[in-house]
Amino acid sequence: MCSWCWGYRPVSDQIEQALPVGVRMVKILGGLAPDSDEPMQANLIEGLPKAWQKIHDLLGTEFNFDFWTKCKPRRSTYPACRAVLAAGRQDRYDEMTDAIQRAYYLRAMNPSDIDTLNTLAAEIGLDTAIFSEDLHSTETEQELQRQIQFSRASPIDGYPSLVLDKNGVLTTVTRDYKNARTTLAHIEKLVAG
Repeated sequence: MCSWCWGYRPVSDQIEQALPVGVRMVKILGGLAPDSDEPMQANLIEGLPKAWQKIHDLLGTEFNFDFWTKCKPRRSTYPACRAVLAAGRQDRYDEMTDAIQRAYYLRAMNPSDIDTLNTLAAEIGLDTAIFSEDLHSTETEQELQRQIQFSRASPIDGYPSLVLDKNGVLTTVTRDYKNARTTLAHIEKLVAG
């Protein structure tokens, strides 16, 4: 549910497909905003659409601004994170990430709502009973907290971030929102060096 991550998706997908031999991408959930039933703060409701517009202007990323009038925004991204992990238990981690991003940014659906997440699980063909159980399980919550702690301990500078783990040493990787080649060249240099 990070709009810069959505804007970065085309380049990130290119990077993942062109990684050097022996390097693989592992996606980590950063958490962003804990569970909350409170309405989103007014300054965020005003500021986030401006950020969407900035990303659109810079990268051409598509956004459906109807979200801000059709939904009741909440700053609560942990449910969507848990949904990705629950879908991952059915080998559909990336599909759920994609479904959540498309629901939020293109379909004006609120992925802070469990009903939305259940709808998306059905749409991508998950066993919805298992998904619902996993969504609320202790194991899923523990894995989310583990990933959040990992991201907080990593040398990241916001979302999205790229970090190369080479023999247990984590190094921040150059991120270019418009050109996968910049990042790939840096990864190749780090792997070789």
